[in-house]
Amino acid sequence: MNFKIGLPLFFIFICGIKIGYSQTQADKKPLKNYGQNGDAIIEYIIESVAENLGEDFDYTEMVDRLNYYRKSPLNLNKATKAQLSELVFLNQVQINDLLNHIAKNGKLINVLELQSINSLDLETIKNLLYFADINRPTGFEDFSLKNMLSRGTSDLLVRYQRGIEPQKGYNIPADSKNSRYLGTPDRIFTRFRFNYNNNVQLSINVEKDAGEQYWATTGKKGPDFYSGSLYLKDIRAFKKIVIGDYALQFGQGLTMWSGLAFGKGADIFTVAKQDLGLRSYTSVNEFSFFRGFATQINAGKFEFTPFISKQNIDASAVFNPVTQEDEISSLQQSGLHRTESEIKGKGRISQLVYGGNLQFKNKRFSIGATAYQSNYSQSFAPGTDVYSKYDFTKNQLTNVGLNYNYSIKNTYFYGEAAHSLGYGFAFVNGLISSLSPIVSFVAFHRDYQKDYQSYYNQAISENTTAKNERGFYSGLQIKPNKKFEFITYIDAFRFPWLKYLVDAPSGGYDIFSQFAFIPNKQARFTLRYRIRNKEQNSPLSTSTRFLESVRRQNFRLEAQYQVNKSFTLRNRIEVMAFKEESDKQRYGFMAYQDVNYSPLSSKFSGNVRLTMFQTENFDTRIYAYESDVLYGFSIPAYQNQGIRFYVNGRYTLRRGVDFWIRYALTQYSNLTTIGSGLDEINGNQKSEIKLQARIQF
Repeated sequence: MNFKIGLPLFFIFICGIKIGYSQTQADKKPLKNYGQNGDAIIEYIIESVAENLGEDFDYTEMVDRLNYYRKSPLNLNKATKAQLSELVFLNQVQINDLLNHIAKNGKLINVLELQSINSLDLETIKNLLYFADINRPTGFEDFSLKNMLSRGTSDLLVRYQRGIEPQKGYNIPADSKNSRYLGTPDRIFTRFRFNYNNNVQLSINVEKDAGEQYWATTGKKGPDFYSGSLYLKDIRAFKKIVIGDYALQFGQGLTMWSGLAFGKGADIFTVAKQDLGLRSYTSVNEFSFFRGFATQINAGKFEFTPFISKQNIDASAVFNPVTQEDEISSLQQSGLHRTESEIKGKGRISQLVYGGNLQFKNKRFSIGATAYQSNYSQSFAPGTDVYSKYDFTKNQLTNVGLNYNYSIKNTYFYGEAAHSLGYGFAFVNGLISSLSPIVSFVAFHRDYQKDYQSYYNQAISENTTAKNERGFYSGLQIKPNKKFEFITYIDAFRFPWLKYLVDAPSGGYDIFSQFAFIPNKQARFTLRYRIRNKEQNSPLSTSTRFLESVRRQNFRLEAQYQVNKSFTLRNRIEVMAFKEESDKQRYGFMAYQDVNYSPLSSKFSGNVRLTMFQTENFDTRIYAYESDVLYGFSIPAYQNQGIRFYVNGRYTLRRGVDFWIRYALTQYSNLTTIGSGLDEINGNQKSEIKLQARIQF
């Protein structure tokens, strides 16, 4: 592979290391002038916890949550365990230690007290203080209609997005019998939020995706997707009430978990899911949420969360000649309704889900039971492949589960057992332990039977869902001082039954290591290596089908450094090596340069990135998180050979009125057409523009 494309950025990278390392030593006062703005903190958190989610995953919920606490900090002296768990960079040992410190010593008087908590390192404290303080009032302690109207905040945001180069799907004549996009290439998103002390929240989302009709010819008026909810909190025994769209997150995600969930990543502690229970649903993801009513009722140490949801969901169907009925062949999760076939599947079947969760909690121990039933208007069609032998094929499914967690000294134990009645079982058990002030350890074991069934199952797994898998994960974090950090994990797994493109039981492993050097408050350097090995069908044509190993290796070197109070630079070089046992090793390469401009008093801020990439095929693609407009996100896959450039700009007209613009361009040196099917673009470049306005009042 030719790596000359990366030499200019590599030169800049080396110069950046010299600049960052030669910075004068920062002020020794530990909790001042961290050297990163809030946007950079949020971006770093997302990259740490969301390594494997890909470019289509919707991060809106987490970005929304962190930006809310950035604007309205959480009061540490009054925060509950559930509220602290919403800050995803805190693990359960740190949360328990913080709560125990306050219970033992009384309310925090000064944020410097946080440094006396052994499990809270300096970097975690700095991140925490971007989203929390110790003096903010909370709850309904001074609630009145007058106060709600005068102190409540409203936020109206409108975003417009469009690809500039025409795609094939928009140029097919209306009288043609070929599939085509029925709408315009504009994507329009509108959201409204009203919030009073985080206890009264009204959320409304309206979205039209690119290719969808805004004013449909079928008689339906308005955009394709609506979502809304009213959330009330701390009304006597009713801890939470949600009317409208909501998410449920219990235990370790085996029995019931909808909305945002994370897998394995650089933050090893996120493998222990933080049970948030009932939440209002504010994402624009059109799948994996509930629509109806739910509430959480507190009675001493008990919490009861009953829920009911009824909605129409997208699906594809096939005709079964035996039953003479249509059956569900698959549930559609994209939320896209651009062509006649996609519109045909919109809301094709009805879904009714009802059940409840009962939790018992005390200071160190919690146990919960979840039970619910899912009813569909049609049965699921049996698969025709051998690997789909144990798939769900009925129209009614009942799930039950039991989850627990227990804290003793510096160790947090957690786990869950789940069962789909009439089908299989699934189990997960693990622990997080602070072995010393500088060493933390994470481990968990999982056993998901091949016939376990749950459509709201987001437990940690190597598969897409927690099914047909056994594995053991162990991770270690070492922070000898504030300048050095080492993180590593090993995950070994086995698939007892067949899978797609794997015609025999198979297995593999995933090994991750990352070393970080933070010489001062203005610089951070990171070196990462990851290797993943799995088995799949061999492409060699023989009379006997056999498996071969497939190995993916990632190498990453990154530097981030603050030049002055206005400018921060970041460089990354990443190499992907992909090797099938029966073929030669293939490579992918990416290098980028970021320039972030964020002065303290200016009305203007923004950032620029230039990326060079070269990959040999789809298997050597490389993902990278990109800065975006507020509440936006972008994680493209760099593939083929070329450059990518984007620029973000923000202008604050006055307090509460902000405008954003984003332009991104990808130019390929080895392509004459981009994409395929209806997305095909003639030419070698693809660009996009976003415009966004927000008014707060």
